[in-house]
Amino acid sequence: MQCPYCQNTDSRVLESRSTEGGKSIRRRRECLNCKHRFTTYERIEFVPITVIKKDGNRESFDSSKLLRGMIRACEKTGISQQVLENIVDEIEAQIQQNGKKEVKSTEIGELVLHSLKGVSEVAYVRFASVYKQFQGINDFVDTLKNLQRETSIELPNNSNHWHYSKSEETKPPIHTSIVGIN
Repeated sequence: MQCPYCQNTDSRVLESRSTEGGKSIRRRRECLNCKHRFTTYERIEFVPITVIKKDGNRESFDSSKLLRGMIRACEKTGISQQVLENIVDEIEAQIQQNGKKEVKSTEIGELVLHSLKGVSEVAYVRFASVYKQFQGINDFVDTLKNLQRETSIELPNNSNHWHYSKSEETKPPIHTSIVGIN
């Protein structure tokens, strides 16, 4: 490794430690020529991924763009940014492990939807409405019906409570009333 002070290429490693959750290695080095100490980082070099948009255009994968979209979908849901950053990291890792240099935006959208479904149903529907370009209320109704079917939410006949079999929790009763105009 070349010394940033004297440009000599001979150095010795004094200390190594894992950083960024094991995604990189920090090395403390000493130049054998000038004795200055400096730090280097070793990271995996990922193959750049190209995203194929719905219109056929191509652009580089941008995890910050993905995170911004998820943050918008999760506004006022109480989901922390750290949780969303972890989801983005997992999605990026899945794409990298896939081994392809190009990935369709629809594949990324489906990965996001799958992840959000387990975190927040509200965020799921919000993201789906933009990603799937909802045109009207029927698109929302269809998505909600599919979500209800997939998460096994049932409202038994003549019952005032929801049973959420996904986590075996009983939600509080939902009371509604219809107000008539006399």
